[in-house]
Amino acid sequence: MGRATSAWLASLALALGVGAVLHATGLVLDTVVVGLCLTTTALTTLLPILRDAGVLKSSFGPTVLSAGAIGEFGPILAVALLLTSHDAGATILLLIAFTVVAAAAALLAVRVHPPRVVAMLGRHLNSSAQLPVRISVTLVVFLVYLATKLSLDVLLGAFAAGVIVRLFIRGEDHVETEQITSKLEAIGFGFLIPIFFIETGVNLDLHALVHRPKVLLLVPLFALLFLFTRGLPTLVFFRRVLDKAQLTALSILSSTALPLVVVITTIGVDEHKMKPQNASALVAAGMLSVLVYPILGLRSLRATTDAAAGEETVHRDP
Repeated sequence: MGRATSAWLASLALALGVGAVLHATGLVLDTVVVGLCLTTTALTTLLPILRDAGVLKSSFGPTVLSAGAIGEFGPILAVALLLTSHDAGATILLLIAFTVVAAAAALLAVRVHPPRVVAMLGRHLNSSAQLPVRISVTLVVFLVYLATKLSLDVLLGAFAAGVIVRLFIRGEDHVETEQITSKLEAIGFGFLIPIFFIETGVNLDLHALVHRPKVLLLVPLFALLFLFTRGLPTLVFFRRVLDKAQLTALSILSSTALPLVVVITTIGVDEHKMKPQNASALVAAGMLSVLVYPILGLRSLRATTDAAAGEETVHRDP
């Protein structure tokens, strides 16, 4: 996690530098908004892809998860601090208050497991009540509501809720934990995430992309900048702990961006810190990264796996 944090901080510095250059050329209105867009990682989008490919169960899985988690949490925290309309001191105090509440909830989730409550949750796990799932969803709604009331970004509440729910459902019974996780993933991957992508597609300004060639050219530029600002620091900080193929895969996968790009560009446009056409180009670049980068990253991992399997076969043959 330390390497992932260092890599993201380097990405932030690099992205803000790129944003300053783009701002100096008049291409963008604000350095911070475009800079934060370039530091995100679409972990929620990558998770089902990596799980289906069997990456999460490999030794490479924890590394991808740590880089992706920091690539989501870092921008969320930065959005709360840098893109808020409130005083920075007041925002920090609100963040501290929210952290205290979230930490207390996490402590209860880890330590308070009365046997009767655990038994009751187990009995209703597969019944029509679906009590563990309802409690988990209620906790998510509560923390998102709390973040909103504290004038913080709802993503911060959602991220904290996800961590606490994971602590809450983690118990001695591995089967029950997997069942609850599977049910929550069904809600997320089967219902909520598709709605997000549908809304993203509906709100995408295709007119600006199709009828303005200069805006369309920004799409591959921003997609390459995702690789530059996220992939390059990843290569530097993980070069001593991963082999070449894994390092290449991690840098490409960590450059995949979309959900937070949509959120940050929406905030930027609403606060008149980003041109609508640039927001459309960034979102389109995020879509392009989701379509292309996971394929390239997994292909790099597969090539290593196939080569290792081939060498093992050669050594076994007499």
